Amino acid sequence: MPSAARLTRLLEAALGAGADAGPRAALEHLVAGAAELTGAAHACLVPPPDAPEEVTGVRADRAPAGGAHPAHRLRVPVRAGAEEAGELCLAGRTDGRPFSAEDERVLRVLAAQAGLVIGNARLSGTARQHARWLRGAAAVTAALLTGRTDDALLAVAERARLLAGASAGVILQPTAEGGMEIVTAAAPDDPDGLVGAVIAPGSPVLEQLLGGEPVFVDDSATDPRMTTRVRHRFGPSMMLPLRAEGRLVGTLALPRRRGDRPYTGVEKLLATRFASQAALALVLADARRGRARLAVYEDRDRIARDLHDLVVQRLFATGMTLEAILRRPDAGDVRDLLMRAVEELRSTVQEVRTAIFALRQPPADPPAGLRGRVLRETATAAALLGFPPATRFTGPVDSVVPDEAAEHLLTALRRALAGVVRRRPGVTRVEVTVAAGGGTVRLTVRDDDAGGTTVRWESPL
Repeated sequence: MPSAARLTRLLEAALGAGADAGPRAALEHLVAGAAELTGAAHACLVPPPDAPEEVTGVRADRAPAGGAHPAHRLRVPVRAGAEEAGELCLAGRTDGRPFSAEDERVLRVLAAQAGLVIGNARLSGTARQHARWLRGAAAVTAALLTGRTDDALLAVAERARLLAGASAGVILQPTAEGGMEIVTAAAPDDPDGLVGAVIAPGSPVLEQLLGGEPVFVDDSATDPRMTTRVRHRFGPSMMLPLRAEGRLVGTLALPRRRGDRPYTGVEKLLATRFASQAALALVLADARRGRARLAVYEDRDRIARDLHDLVVQRLFATGMTLEAILRRPDAGDVRDLLMRAVEELRSTVQEVRTAIFALRQPPADPPAGLRGRVLRETATAAALLGFPPATRFTGPVDSVVPDEAAEHLLTALRRALAGVVRRRPGVTRVEVTVAAGGGTVRLTVRDDDAGGTTVRWESPL
């Protein structure tokens, strides 16, 4: 091929590779150009050991096997930045002549272009990895802080296993003896016997982990630092301390199967960052659960005070009424007094039932059913009134009241309570009654302002 025409074709091969959509198509274009420009019978790209799939198996054949002189070979390295990225190789010329110095220069130009393609593919893959790990860390953090998972450690282990392409994701925590024990394992392929495996005290691995340093292992089965009874199952592994705010929550281990490819530097960096963020999320989630427990205890203490102030005092007053009956000489009013006492006892029973229901409804949870929503409204009013309204329920309130009627009832309740709050200086007691039965749901809100103000609302079921 004349020199000018060859230069034109070389430029076409190099520029055409840059215009192709994907790395594999670009490399195939370059390898085919190398075979055409040098007259080679066979051309191929020998990839590095850690090459992505689209870089492997790229070759061009311009002559049948045996139709050229394979003794004539030419190889030049392909570099992506400062890293080795494989070799661009030629074998045999179709005219039988050896490769020339000009052929080598052409091949080096195309090898440099191949290095750019591979480097860009690596950068693109790294960017995708970064984005995938960031999304995974954000998903775990959101799940832990919003309480959407019952087992926080398992959620971290499973997400990290999927992101890393590991055979297992395990969490280890320090033992009283000074070692570390696997307390959680996400290992769908081989789950047996992982939980409970222990790293013995005194292991060099423990010194690094307890000091907050990650440990990277090429082969768990043969590395003398690995001492657990399950080490023989695994090959490359990462052990990452879960450390946040000066506190070691545990260790995240991500072992791969024996024979699997080792972790790259990018994967180690991304996994280490994931572990740091997961550790902080675990600490914050634990603090959130502590606050929720404290809120439960505080609410139960309030309910206990309500029971004392409302129920115990009412029982005492009822007892005094019954004693008064015994002391009266005339029997004319006995029936009325007894009926009043019975009604007071019924009201007391309703108060006790309401208190029990409130104890079963943790304050951190959204209100469940119409009862819970009514109690949430009265609790809000209590903060403004300075005392809790007495709330009673009659009939199967949660099961027979449809959603639309429940919304209308709650709207009427809010309006009635808002009116009571506006009259707050003259109100010392509020009673809220919700009754369902006989095809009707009824709401009654009664207060003791100026002789008593009553709001009634009802709706058919």
